[in-house]
Amino acid sequence: MRLILRLALSAAIPLFASEATFAGGVSGAPAPFDKGGVKIALISYISAGDFFQAYQAGAEAQAKSLDVDLRIFPGRQDAAEQREQVLQAINLGVSAIVIDHGLPESLGDVAQQALDKGIKVVAFDVNLNNPKIPQVEQSDHELAKLALEQAVKDNGTNFNAGYAYVAGFAPLDRRNEVWDKFRSENSGVVERARFGVVNDTTATSTADQAKAVLSANPDITVVFAPYDEFARGVKLAANDLGVAKKLKIYSADVSTADIQEITEEGSPWVATVATNPAVVGAVSVRVAALQVAGQDVPQRITVKPTLLTQESLRAAGVKTIEDLAQKVPAFSRSDAATATWIPDKLF
Repeated sequence: MRLILRLALSAAIPLFASEATFAGGVSGAPAPFDKGGVKIALISYISAGDFFQAYQAGAEAQAKSLDVDLRIFPGRQDAAEQREQVLQAINLGVSAIVIDHGLPESLGDVAQQALDKGIKVVAFDVNLNNPKIPQVEQSDHELAKLALEQAVKDNGTNFNAGYAYVAGFAPLDRRNEVWDKFRSENSGVVERARFGVVNDTTATSTADQAKAVLSANPDITVVFAPYDEFARGVKLAANDLGVAKKLKIYSADVSTADIQEITEEGSPWVATVATNPAVVGAVSVRVAALQVAGQDVPQRITVKPTLLTQESLRAAGVKTIEDLAQKVPAFSRSDAATATWIPDKLF
């Protein structure tokens, strides 16, 4: 009963990026963007955390530049609710749906229902195994590869490691492929423990697990935590246990809060590899817009990542994502899914 009530309430309150009447359109754009007011839905599995908030902000900025009526449905880590939200978007008569993360088994058939009604579908970091649905990715293999290369540079190829991972999420699964390959090629790297949780309090829940892992395995000197909420949890655990000085954490993704935690004095979080989540959000909307305009897009659209070390961030005086975008220009833009009629200077 509570699940049904929650779904009913969520059906009544999709978040609108704008309630305005669109009339301007985009000069020089193909139909229907020449007149404006195209409805696109953004349906997320996770909304909590800096990464996802920045992703949404980037999607909103790109939508505004295209005079798009972006309908945003909040993610609550609830597969049944996300599935219901896709059906709601179909009933709203949107032209495209961007699905941000989620569980493939709960989304495949409703995504197909959208396609059957002529609605374009774009997936970000959820593999729906449908050739008609383009996949926006952060190059997760490259993210993990760069982070692990830095771990080797700092620690050599002989160390005991902790590994934060939860199966079933496309980006984490792709990063896990790199971890498995890395361990097979480096016999001196020993995975002493595997842990992690994805929920609405990922960092604190992971911290609880990390405390138990680090207490039981005091010989762990490196933690590979390829999601910034995991890394934040491990750092919290290390600080609480007083073992931060002997631990090094390598992660993926970045936010202003992450930068502050990485660069603070005595932080064990020494490197992360990331794309700008706002840029990824913008690219997701661009892919949807290109499809609605009848233009071809590749099956996979990749946004390239950047290695960010504690040392380099401190040396450049980077304290926020805005600083990072200004001091590392490649971080603030992507040439993925562009067209002459789509504005790409957003931040």
